[in-house]
Amino acid sequence: MARFEDLAVWKRSARLSADLYKSLRDLKDFGFRDQITRSGLSVPSNIAEGYERGSAKETANFLNYAKGSAGELRTQLYIAIDIGYIEREVGMAWIKEVEEISRMLHGLMQTIRAQKN
Repeated sequence: MARFEDLAVWKRSARLSADLYKSLRDLKDFGFRDQITRSGLSVPSNIAEGYERGSAKETANFLNYAKGSAGELRTQLYIAIDIGYIEREVGMAWIKEVEEISRMLHGLMQTIRAQKN
């Protein structure tokens, strides 16, 4: 199995997480900032944790957690746009990226599950 650092989905999600932290560092709504950055950070973190686990089943489970966090992040991005915390153009670009990351995670989970069988 590949190292998580070699996975395009991990690289993209880690880059997105860093972008969120940088862009929201001056946001005064600390609770919202903490929540959205945590969900963003959870995606690459769960990918990494899954790839460090011992079995394909555990790896797939953690990729599923990452996918769930991606859904959480998309929800928070929509809200951030609506309340004016993030510019619409930037937020929609991030949402599009998270959707692509979710699709990549889905495909990776299917591949891992197929190898197990």
